Amino acid sequence: MKELLRKYEEEKQKLNELGHQSLEQGIALGENEAVQALSRKVDELLIRFYRHKSAVRNQG
Repeated sequence: MKELLRKYEEEKQKLNELGHQSLEQGIALGENEAVQALSRKVDELLIRFYRHKSAVRNQG
């Protein structure tokens, strides 16, 4: 679970940097496909983390 959380934090940081770059270039975040793709990846990692956390809690 720690590895999943680390990966989430790493990808979230990349997303923040990419988002700032996009805005500095005057490109709306919703129109930037790279930002949208990375955002979906971050969302999926977050979902996987909470599913794992829920499964562990239900086993205990």
